[in-house]
Amino acid sequence: MEELVIRDADVVDGSGEPSYRADVVVDRGRIVSIVKEAAAAGCQRPKARRELDAEGLVLSPGFIDMHAHSDLALLRDPDHSAKAAQGVTLEVLGQDGLSYAPVDDRTLGEVRRAIAGWNGTGDDIDFDWRSVGEYLDRLDRGIAVNAAYLIPQGTVRALAMGWEDRRATPEELQRMRELVAEGMEQGAVGLSSGLTYTPGMYADGAELTELCRVVASYGGYYCPHHRSYGAGALEAYEEMVTLARRAGCPLHLAHATMNFGVNKGRAPELLALLDRALDAGADISLDSYPYTPGCTTLVALLPSWASEGGPEAVLKRLADEGTAERIRHDLEVTGSDGCHGVPVEWETIEISGVGDPALGAYVGRTVLQSARERGTSPWAVARELLLRDRLAPTILQHVGHEENVREIMRHRVHTGGSDGILQGSKPHPRAYGTFPRYLGHYVREAGVLSLEECVAHLTSRPAARLRLPDRGLVREGYRADLVLFDPRTVAAGATFEEPRTLPTGIPYVLVDGQFVIEDGRRTDVLAGRAVRRTPR
Repeated sequence: MEELVIRDADVVDGSGEPSYRADVVVDRGRIVSIVKEAAAAGCQRPKARRELDAEGLVLSPGFIDMHAHSDLALLRDPDHSAKAAQGVTLEVLGQDGLSYAPVDDRTLGEVRRAIAGWNGTGDDIDFDWRSVGEYLDRLDRGIAVNAAYLIPQGTVRALAMGWEDRRATPEELQRMRELVAEGMEQGAVGLSSGLTYTPGMYADGAELTELCRVVASYGGYYCPHHRSYGAGALEAYEEMVTLARRAGCPLHLAHATMNFGVNKGRAPELLALLDRALDAGADISLDSYPYTPGCTTLVALLPSWASEGGPEAVLKRLADEGTAERIRHDLEVTGSDGCHGVPVEWETIEISGVGDPALGAYVGRTVLQSARERGTSPWAVARELLLRDRLAPTILQHVGHEENVREIMRHRVHTGGSDGILQGSKPHPRAYGTFPRYLGHYVREAGVLSLEECVAHLTSRPAARLRLPDRGLVREGYRADLVLFDPRTVAAGATFEEPRTLPTGIPYVLVDGQFVIEDGRRTDVLAGRAVRRTPR
């Protein structure tokens, strides 16, 4: 007898087609049969060792978070309710060009310092891996949800040539190509870049094209955080589209937004650009989160020249009065490339987390508010935080536009990605709320998407981009990564005031046929594993 039958579920199967009522049978991690209500009339209904009454609940494929920053959180926190409670059953790690494989001892230490604001310093982690394959093997020991991995281009560049702002030599470029090939062979699904983050931003288009050609040869995709989401954003998007097409590489645009005042109401221009490329045969997808503010590290706002040489070099420049004044001028007057070419508006920069608890008074306040409270300048506050907290502060950037968010989420190649940073005492609520917010706010309350459309955005579309042949749909033979939610009550609990509140209306989540959320509570199941690239 099979393990589980989910009885009388309203199945929204991920295809975008209308829902249907059915009994769904799960055994040994797979969906083994689906008996629709009409077919069951007059027939004996399927039985199993356990029966779950799903009356009034929607059964859908588990949600795929196309942009996650849980690279260390999955190892640090076996519970990982931040994602499991949302119905997420697969996260894509290695984002924005910086993560922890492939590395050597030097590069690992540098990367840990550079992205401490994303993932913490990692002092509580045993870094017993160096290669992509070894990191995936570490995940295979058991994690809360499944995880796929993108090779981080900035980390690859740091490993091959350090944190210098210069063109790669032919030998260095060949080394980077080899590192990317090794990572793809070991199971990575593609390549990410963070082109407003050092050292990845020092790469020119020719260098990126060569790496994308390697990725394409393995059937992977390129996922750039491109060079600007502010001034020149459309040109930055167009560069990525052109680059990927030249390389013959599928393109997935990370957290596709149009931010800052210069881009208010301009989402239709971006979507027209993408539609022209798609109609011409380009392979493009994108993800976004359903909020207007962004989230990153405070140090990311600095001009790229100030970050050359790595974290220790940044701290030395900040400590020097003359150099610090040059940084301030670039930030406040010129508009630094780290701040997307837009002069920083300190009233939009809210400190969301710090590494040093002694600096906790700054959290939840904008830099401008803290400056006024202390009778000093915003730059003096920002500089002090960066120096005292050794580049660890994270920030919310209140620079988005609701009309752009809605236009982009309607697009035919849109998928969902939380871009969730789990560090800090007051993180962005998207880390805990992205997927229920799509379902509760944008489907039920605002009507921006139908339920069937939205579920497809969060399941089958990302599975297709990841080339996963047995995930993303409720189909016989598919993996039993499933979520049951109440369409009448599902909602994000997380707010900007209480960002770690778990969602409501998601009572059951299964990973590999095992309950990780049961009756709305996290179980002790660690059924997640690394999801490796499917060979061509």
